[in-house]
Amino acid sequence: MSQGTKGIYVIQRHQATHLHWDLRLEMDGVLKSWAVPKEPPAEKGVKRLAVMVEDHPLDYATFEGTIPEGEYGAGTVEIWDKGTYTLVDRKPNKIIFEIKGERLKGTYCLLRFKEDKNWLLFKTK
Repeated sequence: MSQGTKGIYVIQRHQATHLHWDLRLEMDGVLKSWAVPKEPPAEKGVKRLAVMVEDHPLDYATFEGTIPEGEYGAGTVEIWDKGTYTLVDRKPNKIIFEIKGERLKGTYCLLRFKEDKNWLLFKTK
């Protein structure tokens, strides 16, 4: 995706072994995905860990339901927020995007920790 491109944005509340929120952004023909252990920040100044997980197919953006016991991610999944986003900037270790969701709105940043799957999610201006 290039700067200014719009795509699918969704956050799924996932009650698995541990409650977390799955942030998904449409990029490169898939949903790039991060597991966020605490509720995503609605206000500036709140930072959240976001652990990058495997890509998901685009049609997963509308999934709600129960993943059966014994399967990866077993538990209940519900859509917590959805909408679109506009890519502001994308570098290997930093993604800036503007969310137009039902709950979250504004400019957000994902900043990767050094050579790791761990990122920091926060609202900017």
